[in-house]
This record gives sequence, structure tokens and C-alpha cells, in this order.
Amino acid sequence: MPDAVAVVTGYLRLALAEVGRPVPVVSRIPSPRPPECVRVERVGGTRGTVVSDRPRLDIHAWAETESAAHDLAAMVRALLDSIPGVRDDVTVYRITEVGGLMWLPDDQSGSPRYALAVELHMRGRVLPPSGPPS
Repeated sequence: MPDAVAVVTGYLRLALAEVGRPVPVVSRIPSPRPPECVRVERVGGTRGTVVSDRPRLDIHAWAETESAAHDLAAMVRALLDSIPGVRDDVTVYRITEVGGLMWLPDDQSGSPRYALAVELHMRGRVLPPSGPPS
């Protein structure tokens, strides 16, 4: 199955830049963490069928103020509504919000952060042959 985190981080980087909010979108927080950033993390999910995946993703948005963190998370939430389609050669059928915007101050730094959770439904890719079965 395709890497859902790579698909979503790539999509959000481009989409945020297109709306004038070019913030880092990452799967791991860099050190030091930028004042504004978005992290996408796979926290589970299930295989939909033998050819589809249903990854569950947590998305966190940090900013310098509570209001700015909220607005960044809300922008990400709105942009994700447009992710269905072909993204980086991966077909995304739909996205379902499973946890709306939630105030979640960073437990290590106390920095303002909002989070949301989504589930994607995406098509798998044909894997290259790995040789004859043993």
C-alpha cells in the first residue's frame, strides 16, 4: 500500500503554499521546531480491501498563538476536503474526519497546538515482483 503520510504531507505542502501559507509539513518534528508547522502521523487504520487501505492520520498544527494554531489547523482541515483524486500517482477515494479540531497544547513546550484526525480511503499500488516464491 502507498505511504499515506507521504501522500498527505506532499499534498498539504503544495496546497498550503498555493493559499499563501507555506509552512513546513512534516512526518517528524525537526529540532528546533519551527514556530509554525504541521505534522502528519499515521496512528493506525485498516486495510479496506485487498487493493485499498484506510489509514487513520493524526494531524497537528503548531503556531505562535492559540488563535494562529487554530486558524492553521482549520486551513488544513478545509484543504483536506479537496484531497480526493490522484495525488502523487495514488488514488485517494475519500477522506472522513474522525476527530474534529481539538486544542492540544504541546506537552513538552507548552506551545499552542491544535489537532484533528482523519481517515483516508486510498487505492493500493501494484508491487514490483520480488522473485519466485520459495
